[in-house]
Amino acid sequence: MRIVSWNVNGIRAAVGKGFVEKVAEMDPDILCLQETKAQDDQVLEALKDLNGYEIYSNSAERKGYSGTAILSRVPLNSVSSDIGAAEHDTEGRVLTADYDDFHLVNVYVPNSGQGLKRLDYRKKWDDAFRSYLIELQKTKPVILTGDLNVAHKEIDIARPKANYNKTAGYTQTEIDGMDALIDSGFVDTFRRLNPDEVKYSWWSFRGGARAKNIGWRIDYFVVSENLISRVSDAFIWNEMEGSDHCPVGIEL
Repeated sequence: MRIVSWNVNGIRAAVGKGFVEKVAEMDPDILCLQETKAQDDQVLEALKDLNGYEIYSNSAERKGYSGTAILSRVPLNSVSSDIGAAEHDTEGRVLTADYDDFHLVNVYVPNSGQGLKRLDYRKKWDDAFRSYLIELQKTKPVILTGDLNVAHKEIDIARPKANYNKTAGYTQTEIDGMDALIDSGFVDTFRRLNPDEVKYSWWSFRGGARAKNIGWRIDYFVVSENLISRVSDAFIWNEMEGSDHCPVGIEL
């Protein structure tokens, strides 16, 4: 089974850049999308030419902002939106699909913002979201994927010293949040299978960052410890264009 995740930076924009053809090329059994930037009906309309997948989405109350979707050609039992916490459940950031063998959680984690103005909120989010995952994990293993908006280690960011505690996504607060998640019984699949590989999943649109590979690894597949033995591959398709992020994935 191949599961892929991609922050598309607007599903309607992505479709205009050949998204449907790229899905055929990637051939995922399940595809998780973040930053759809569309309401549920707009997501369905944008993907009307995509055949073979059931489409589920969770949209933000604010139009044209955030949003997640799961496209699945694997039968699932149910889908639920959000994490059951009112202060975190207005931005369409979490979509959970229940499959026979695991829960799949698709997330677009809040960015701490320009000048780190949302960092305090981000810490509250991380704590609440981790509690949600720990509860979920009590019933069956969890596969968490999406844009986690944090570069966990120095190897995951091209310029660690220049960004540490200055730039959203690489502050000690956010790193501590990722540490706490891993310490709760989860495994970063790409880093476990590729301990020394330098590969990024997001590049700024500024200054030719992608061409120079000045990037960040902020898109992840994180699985319950008791699932890691079933992960045969964890990959980052950094040659796939169409967004400021590239797709990441695992094979089970």
